[in-house]
Amino acid sequence: MARQWIASGSPFEEQIGYSRAVVDGDWVFVSGTTGFDYATLSIADDVAAQCEQCLQNIATALAQAGASLDDVVRVTYVLPDGKDFEACWPVLRRHFGVARPAAMMIQAGLLDPRMKIEIEVTARKRG
Repeated sequence: MARQWIASGSPFEEQIGYSRAVVDGDWVFVSGTTGFDYATLSIADDVAAQCEQCLQNIATALAQAGASLDDVVRVTYVLPDGKDFEACWPVLRRHFGVARPAAMMIQAGLLDPRMKIEIEVTARKRG
């Protein structure tokens, strides 16, 4: 099975040289994804709203790969302020309640100070 590269249309992918997602066999690796709305290049101020947009962006990439959020097996969350993570829990539970992936949260700075969360996932398509 050939490797497939998925783009979101974000200008960052071409400028930096990466793909939103890479499909290799049954595996889908989705790059760290922030809460930017790629259609408008805008980002909400609220961390929960950014979390929701992150997951919408990720779900779009997964759909292009023939997968969904229910196929996610591993997720990593990166937040500049770890205290913001709890505000994201209801959003995460709504989207990952079926998959219940292995998870890790890291507190670290992000590229743009407007970014309050970045999410990276690995999914395995079920046959």
